[in-house]
Amino acid sequence: MKFTKIHGAGNDFIIINNMIEKLPPEVFGKLAKKLCARRLSIGADGLMVVDYPDGDADFKMRFYNSDGSVGEMCGNGARCIARYGYENKLAGEIQHIETTAGLVTGHRKDQRMYTVRLNDPSRIELNRTLVVENEIYEYAYVELGNPGIPHAVVRIKGLRNKDKKGLFELGRAIRYHENFYKGCNVNFFDVVGEDDVIELTYERGVEDFTYACGTGTGSVIAVLTMLGEVSGKNVKTSVMGGQLYVSLDIKDGKPENIMLTGPTNIVAEGEVKDEDLDLGL
Repeated sequence: MKFTKIHGAGNDFIIINNMIEKLPPEVFGKLAKKLCARRLSIGADGLMVVDYPDGDADFKMRFYNSDGSVGEMCGNGARCIARYGYENKLAGEIQHIETTAGLVTGHRKDQRMYTVRLNDPSRIELNRTLVVENEIYEYAYVELGNPGIPHAVVRIKGLRNKDKKGLFELGRAIRYHENFYKGCNVNFFDVVGEDDVIELTYERGVEDFTYACGTGTGSVIAVLTMLGEVSGKNVKTSVMGGQLYVSLDIKDGKPENIMLTGPTNIVAEGEVKDEDLDLGL
């Protein structure tokens, strides 16, 4: 089984081309859980499977979190798979990618920089509150696409200097909070300058902080643009894995055309030879 490993701002993924491998879809969750295990296998935040599209797209992206659960879509994953599509001649300079959450369009900026148009929000709710350990937290709730990828956008003043252990416990508590019927990604943020934001994401399905979360970054900047705290044009967002940039439009008070730009890095190409891998085929 051939694989490619690519990361986008530290968000790393294993890509399998099922147009070639022809594996049955029922094995992908098990395959993701096995291959994404760090130290025991290749290791990654998620598995992306390239397959034939059902509709008018260059190819389909099936996304699985490292715990084997199905993900609706992944912004940084989409940027990485857009590059995979271009490099493997599945698409041209513009890549049309079919995902569970809808059609995503990628744009090649140069050899390593890619932009994707994220799914428009299907739901945004500002000024919500929840209680964790008897403390009240304000947040915004965003779902990108339909079915929507859920995000809790939570401001943490002085985020850069906050204790990571405490944030981890808070992130996990919010991720499983009763307010979210299907769980959520938790995007902590702080505005540190003009169109300059820092962000830290506790990611659903990974169950840990990730170096970057593309849909989370898009959700944070969408909320801040609605609140008038950033311009919505090429807003710099610093994450653990580097820097991402977001531009969007506001139409009738709602964000649309959310464009996420950032680097990609092809780490490895090879063949899976894991002697413990048993897909039951």
